[in-house]
Amino acid sequence: MWQVAGHGWAVRLLQRGLEDGRVAHAYLFAGPPQVGKTTLALEFARALLCTGERPPCDACPSCHRVQAGTHPDLHLVEGTGKGGAILIDQVRELRQGAALAPVYGPYRVYVVPHMERATVEAANALLKTLEEPPPQVVLLLTTSHLASLLPTIVSRCQVLALRPLSREEVERALQERWHLAEADAALLARLSGGRLGWAVRASQEPQVLARRRAWLEALNQALRGGRLLRLRQAETLAALPEEEVQEVLDLWAGYFRDLLVWKGGCPDEVHHVDQSAALEEVAGRWTLQQAREALRAVLATWDALQRNANRRLALEVLLLSLPGVA
Repeated sequence: MWQVAGHGWAVRLLQRGLEDGRVAHAYLFAGPPQVGKTTLALEFARALLCTGERPPCDACPSCHRVQAGTHPDLHLVEGTGKGGAILIDQVRELRQGAALAPVYGPYRVYVVPHMERATVEAANALLKTLEEPPPQVVLLLTTSHLASLLPTIVSRCQVLALRPLSREEVERALQERWHLAEADAALLARLSGGRLGWAVRASQEPQVLARRRAWLEALNQALRGGRLLRLRQAETLAALPEEEVQEVLDLWAGYFRDLLVWKGGCPDEVHHVDQSAALEEVAGRWTLQQAREALRAVLATWDALQRNANRRLALEVLLLSLPGVA
């Protein structure tokens, strides 16, 4: 009854731990944005709190409370600071609650998405709980940027590194669980690059696809334009909320991944199929090495922003470093 698309190996591992009574005190779900990390963490929480014979049974009162968001032993800790930062006061509240006995079941479960957004103080405070965990507490952390976490936090968690789903898995889930038409599911599955969460959002929120088209067009313009245009685009992008900046960089990384695939002679494996004409044009001007360097530059910029680099400066350096600037 696990309501998770894909990630079968991770589900089996967690299920075996439950059946064998080998539940770790902390798990860290790592992987690209919107691949299902928080969904899997919440499903594992449901299984931990389930009182049925084979958890998660989807029939017991605990399962119903988890699905309704009213289970007193399940706590979702989402960042309330600027840019979704997890603050030290939130971790202090977590630690106070962790000292209490569970209300219904054997555990108090805390789900902490986007652990990379924790302030230094919050991360250090949580580390104390990881070092001396109460026996009745299970911490479920997620991150899209494993390298930015304290190594001591990572070492005290069981790490599950999730990968993007296959195109077939995403397409099947969109049809079976979200009832999309076959053609719509096929297109979104391809555009998603294996990120089911993105595909679901795109099917429900028209602005997701509109924003995607706009920023891909901005990138294509930058690759044809001069320094002034690129600096203006960096200024516009830097003014967006942090989460949207990361979304754009993830989109651009996918574009340059597709460029590498195209240069490698595999156009059928391109995710951004609607960008085929632009990719063909850029591929004719760029070398394979330039495509690799562009992808690395985007990933390095994303990494720098995670480490609190100056946003506008980092984006200016990125756009001016791409080939073709006049």
